[in-house]
Amino acid sequence: MAHSLSSKKRIRQNVKQRARNRTRTSTLKTKVRKVADAFLHGSLPETEAAVKTAVQLLDRGANRGTLHRNAAARRKSRLAKRLNAAKKQAATAPT
Repeated sequence: MAHSLSSKKRIRQNVKQRARNRTRTSTLKTKVRKVADAFLHGSLPETEAAVKTAVQLLDRGANRGTLHRNAAARRKSRLAKRLNAAKKQAATAPT
């Protein structure tokens, strides 16, 4: 149990920050899952829009410290790679 005032305050801050981070992480995971669904079932414009919003959320999460910046960059890279592959496949597919 914390005794000093500063350690008690730190505990209060940690509780608030944890709640904030959990909300942001959950939102981010949901958005990335929706991107995966868009790759499977959506059209190319829908997928591009979903990737764009997911990238924005990843950047925001990295800036706010919810997600490590390298982890955000890695996830963005994977989404972009997958999007480019889908575009290439759509371009070469017979209509």
